[in-house]
Amino acid sequence: MKKTLLLLCFLLCIKTSFGQQIELSNEAKISVLTIGPGNSLNDAFGHNAFRIKDESLNLDKTYDYGLFNFSTPYFYLKFATGKLNYSLGKSDYYDLLSYYIRQDRTVKEQVLNLSQLEKQRLYNFLVNNYKPENREYLYEFFFDNCATKIKDVTKIALNDNITFNEPKGFKHETFRTLIHNNLNKNSWGSLGIDVALGSVIDRKATPEQHMFLPEFIYKFFENATIKTNNEPLVKESKILFQQKNRVKPTSFFTSPLFVFGFVGLLILYITYNDRKNEKRSTWLDVVLFSITGIVGVFILLLWFATDHTGTHQNYNLLWAFALNLLVIPQLLKKKPSNWFVKYLKLLVILLCLMTLHWLIGVQVFAIGLIPLLIALFIRYVYLIKYFNVK
Repeated sequence: MKKTLLLLCFLLCIKTSFGQQIELSNEAKISVLTIGPGNSLNDAFGHNAFRIKDESLNLDKTYDYGLFNFSTPYFYLKFATGKLNYSLGKSDYYDLLSYYIRQDRTVKEQVLNLSQLEKQRLYNFLVNNYKPENREYLYEFFFDNCATKIKDVTKIALNDNITFNEPKGFKHETFRTLIHNNLNKNSWGSLGIDVALGSVIDRKATPEQHMFLPEFIYKFFENATIKTNNEPLVKESKILFQQKNRVKPTSFFTSPLFVFGFVGLLILYITYNDRKNEKRSTWLDVVLFSITGIVGVFILLLWFATDHTGTHQNYNLLWAFALNLLVIPQLLKKKPSNWFVKYLKLLVILLCLMTLHWLIGVQVFAIGLIPLLIALFIRYVYLIKYFNVK
């Protein structure tokens, strides 16, 4: 009989420890944390997290959806092809706060106006989502990231009983403009994004889609209301830490516009000398066709061989023409085939089409490329004239 009672007690303990969620008290508070941008490209857009605080349970934890593992097999390949999993992380609140204070990044808090049932539902969801078999998700920069997860989980907790009202002074922007608002347009990070991402991000984002950025989570939550009672979603907002030092702007002399400006001038100078001496610098043409061809292949792979949605319909292919790699043998001949001059004319037409796409707003291109594109245009025109004479 005693053995039976001990066994029942043991099973009861197991059930209590593993089979039940922690019941939050009436003192519990759930809030959304918004962390300001940092100095590196991956920190440039900020971050979001949930904070669960219950003093009676000595509970003060944060949950965020921004973790990834560098030791993941084929990490860079998965990242490039859009198959990299991110995961839900959990940490002590003060550890997270001190981490961002050391990074000198602003931290803001919004305490959510939730009922006891809604608090418990949201907390239970996070606890269940944190289980090893549930915590990973397929990251997508625009539609499934650390910010959109905050919105989605909150909607689940409130049974989609939220109206996200447009903040004061809200402007409908394209996805690319929203990115540019957080980056210096004349930066290497901005250039990489503008080359890799296609025209699909030059369409206007819906108001709710703006919440792929952490700052818009803060703005929309601040103005959101609960449908059933029209009460505000946020009952208290405060700044936990204010950034003390402004991020220093990078030097213009290391920027894409300066570097490609120098490269463009060099190309023009060599072209001028070639014309003056009635010759052709074959090495320059091989380098230009190789680089533009390789970039073109890279863009094609991002468009057709990955799961990224933002890399589709990328008209950078109009200057980074992948077929340039195949015609390099023609450049090594003193007298190329007759069709090659027609091919050069095609390259000039493609650059004109790119300019048209830019002017009418089909796709916005990197401003740092402007000097290079001008130099390419002039070089192609010179090659057409040179080979026509030959």
